[in-house]
Amino acid sequence: MSNFSSWFSRLRSSSNYFYRTIHNITTHSNATNVLTSHRPRMTWTGSVLPLAVAVCGASFALHPHFNPSLCDASVPSDAINNSFGGKGSTQYAVKGSHKEFPQELLHELKLICQDNLSLDYDERYHHGKPQNSFHKAVNIPDVIVYPRSEEEVSKIVKSCNDYKVPIVPYGGATSIEGHTLSPHGGVCIDMSLMKRVKALHVDDMDVIVEPGIGWMELNEYLEPYGLFFPLDPGPGASIGGMCATRCSGSLAVRYGTMRDNVISLKVVLANGDIVKTASRARKSAAGYDLTRLVIGSEGTLGVVTEVTLRLQKIPQHSVVAMCNFPSVKDAADVAIATMMSGIQVSRVELLDEVQVKAINVANGKNFPECPTLMFEFIGTEAYAREQTQIVRGIVSKHNGSDFVFAEEPEAKKELWKVRKEALWACFAMEPNMEAMISDVCVPLSHLADLISRSKKELDASPLVCTVIAHAGDGNFHTVILFDPSREEHRKEAERLNSFMVHAALSLEGTCTGEHGVGTGKMKYLEEELGVEALRTMKKIKQVLDPNNIMNPGKLIPPHVCL
Repeated sequence: MSNFSSWFSRLRSSSNYFYRTIHNITTHSNATNVLTSHRPRMTWTGSVLPLAVAVCGASFALHPHFNPSLCDASVPSDAINNSFGGKGSTQYAVKGSHKEFPQELLHELKLICQDNLSLDYDERYHHGKPQNSFHKAVNIPDVIVYPRSEEEVSKIVKSCNDYKVPIVPYGGATSIEGHTLSPHGGVCIDMSLMKRVKALHVDDMDVIVEPGIGWMELNEYLEPYGLFFPLDPGPGASIGGMCATRCSGSLAVRYGTMRDNVISLKVVLANGDIVKTASRARKSAAGYDLTRLVIGSEGTLGVVTEVTLRLQKIPQHSVVAMCNFPSVKDAADVAIATMMSGIQVSRVELLDEVQVKAINVANGKNFPECPTLMFEFIGTEAYAREQTQIVRGIVSKHNGSDFVFAEEPEAKKELWKVRKEALWACFAMEPNMEAMISDVCVPLSHLADLISRSKKELDASPLVCTVIAHAGDGNFHTVILFDPSREEHRKEAERLNSFMVHAALSLEGTCTGEHGVGTGKMKYLEEELGVEALRTMKKIKQVLDPNNIMNPGKLIPPHVCL
C-alpha cells in the first residue's frame, strides 16, 4: 500500500499544478455547483482507485467544434501544426479555440437533465484531464451532464447540434491516448448513470446493457449464472468506452476483441436520431455491418446508448504458468511456437526484465528479473494440465527455465494481479515520471523480430522503458517513463514510440492494436491506412455529422482533404 500511496500522492500533486495552469489560461470563474443528492458527487480521490492499469484503454470520448470543412480549413494553422495529429509533432498539450457557451443551450440542458448537471470547476477539470495519460488540452468542458436514459442522450445531442456546440461522451476514463480531452470546451456527457443490465438471456448466452456499466461490474453480475464477458482491459473501463476504442485485453488471443464480442448497438447520431445497428441474432447478412462501423469510431459517429454482448461459459478449470528466458526474443519465439502448436491458450503475456523489476519493487516480490512468459490454460482439469505439460516441453526447447504453475484460486489471482497492475508498478519504480505507452501489433510471425529490434533501441535510451506484450496475438506495449515538462525527455519518448510504430508498419502491422487513436496516434494513420481510406472515413463522418460537432480534428487527421 505504501507504493500505491506514493503514486497517489504524486498524481494529486501533479494534478494540482495542472489545475492552477488551466485556471490561469481559461476565462472561466468557479461557477456554483448545481448537483444535488440525486447523483453521487464524483471526487478525485473516489475515482482514482479503479484506474489501476490502462494498457488496453477504453473510454468513450468525442471532442469539439469547428464548422465543417472539406479540409478543416477553419482550424487555425497553429492548432494543426503544434498539436497532436500534426506530422512530426512532439507537442503534448492539445490546442483549441473556445467560444462563449450559449445560455439558451444551458437552459435547455437544465430542462433535460434537471439536477444531473454541473458547472463546478473542479468537476469540469476532472472530466477534462485524462487520468492515465500525459496528454493535456488548453480547455476543459463548459458543462457536465449525467443523462439517465437514451431519450435524454438524444435530446442533449440534438440540442448541442442545433447550437453547433461540441460534445464529449465520457465513460470509465481509463484511456491513455487523450480520448477524453475537451480542447474546445463544450458539453461532456458522463454516462455513469446509465449502467443497468437491461436483459440477460442465459440460454442464448448474451446480455443487453447500458454503456456506463464496467466490465468488472458486469462479470460480478454474471458469475452466479456461470457466464462471463471475456474482455479484460484496464480496471474501471466501461462497456461504452470499450466499444468506442475497440479494445481487447489479455484474453483476446482466445476470445477476440470488442468487435468480435458485440452483437448489436443502439446509437444516438449527431442529429439526435436513435439507430439500432442489428438484431440479436448471432449472425446476419442483412445490409451493411453498422455495428462494426461504430465499434472503434471513438465517438466520431455517434453516442452508444445500448450494447448487446456475446457471453462465454466460465471455464471448469484453469492453470496459470510462468517461465523465464535469457532474452525477449527467446520468450517471443516460445509464444509463437505455442500458438503454432494448436494449443488454445487463453492468455500468453510477456514481460521483460525491467518490467519484472518494477513488479518486484511495487509488490515486494522476488521474481527472477529476466524476460518472463505467463500462460493461462483452460478447459477440463485433465485438458488444462495436458496443455501445461505440452507447453513445458516447448519452453525447454527454447532456452526456457524455472517453469512453474499454479492451480489454487488465490495463487492464480495473485499472479494475474501483479500483471494487471504493471503500469502502477512502473510508477512505483519511477514515481516522478509520466508514461508514454506504445501499442503496436504485427502478424504473429513478425513478433520476435519486432520485439528484438525494439528492445535494443529501448535499452540504449537514457529513459527507463519496459516491455509488456500480449504475445499470443502479436500485440505489445512499451511503457516509456519520462517527464513531459522536459523537452529532451519528450522528444526522446516520441522518438522511441515513433521507431516502434514505423518498425511495426514496415512489418505489415498497426500503430495501435487496442488503445485506439485518440490524439496520440493520429499522426500515423496516413502511413498505415493510406489517404484514400482516410478520405472515405471523412466522407462517412460528414454524412453522419454534417455540423461537425462530434470530435472534429480527432481520429481523422485534420490535413486530410476530400
